[in-house]
Amino acid sequence: MTKIAISAAETSGDLIGSTLIQELKKQDPTLQIEGLCGEKMQAQGCVQLWDMSLVNVMGFSEVFKKLPSLLRLRKAIVTYFSRNKPDVFIGVDAPDFNFFIEKKLKNQEIKTIHFISPSVWAWRASRVKKIKRASDLILCLFPFEVAFYERNNQKAVFVGHPLAEKLTPRKNHQTTKNILLMPGSRAGEVKRLLPEMLLAAKSMAEQDPSLSFHLALANEELLEWSRSLIAERDVSLSINEAHERMQSADLVLVASGTAALELALVGVPMVVVYKLSALSYFIASNLVTSEFISLPNVIANKAIVPELIQTQANGDNIAQHAMHILQSDQSALIAEFGKIHKSLHLDADHESAKLILKFIHE
Repeated sequence: MTKIAISAAETSGDLIGSTLIQELKKQDPTLQIEGLCGEKMQAQGCVQLWDMSLVNVMGFSEVFKKLPSLLRLRKAIVTYFSRNKPDVFIGVDAPDFNFFIEKKLKNQEIKTIHFISPSVWAWRASRVKKIKRASDLILCLFPFEVAFYERNNQKAVFVGHPLAEKLTPRKNHQTTKNILLMPGSRAGEVKRLLPEMLLAAKSMAEQDPSLSFHLALANEELLEWSRSLIAERDVSLSINEAHERMQSADLVLVASGTAALELALVGVPMVVVYKLSALSYFIASNLVTSEFISLPNVIANKAIVPELIQTQANGDNIAQHAMHILQSDQSALIAEFGKIHKSLHLDADHESAKLILKFIHE
């Protein structure tokens, strides 16, 4: 029986990993897949040896606080798969966590794949040396990433983006006056961004009382805190319904990350906000080389959606950009979103699973 070890340490990784596992099982139902995962991967047949919530943190200072437990978990994963050798180990995103594991297992002649290239084209390009020591094969979700790896003699393949299979551009959207708030999946970013988004919502409602607001939380971790924050505001709330809610939204206030790409694939105008702790931002700002932080802008290679970073990510500024979008013709933006969807639509899960199974048997 072919055995696949897998490690997904973030909410977005759990979603992408789940569709990959579904396709792997379709191509070979006898596969045994186990490792670090969340509920979505588990639902598709991954045996959960460790819960993804143990790792799901954001920012340098946040990771530092949780560092001892992260190091213990990483060591436990290496120890387990060293004793129970898989045919391949797949690290799904979370490069700083997974590359260590991949390197240790690769040194034991276990084949390693990293699914979702880290943003080496955007910051810390020197990491490519670390990647080459850790991964036999990189599966890239964006076409521009392969050229970077080819220049550095690292085997990499563009497989398309699985979210482009799952999400399709909406047609003939009629205005709903519904504004969606998506403050992220990690506790730290939600606590930093949601208060500013709610201030923006208050300002927007004062300018246009017909607007309605909905908060889409990724999980229940901060449910009670969020409820207390919106208690006196006219904002409805749901958990894990972002994909359904974005379909009817006129505009989304969204944390920078995979969610911004999801919105682009559906074709929803957005204001992207990004805010780290002071220490995390100081460190990151000295490492970033990319002109843009949001995936829609990176893929388009131009500013098609507003990006409000750190001090710019305040309620008044968010509201100002949001109202401008609501009052403007967005047909050119929707066309740009359509181009993004077309460029990423390659039946990614099928191609990735086929490559992985071929790689195992090489």
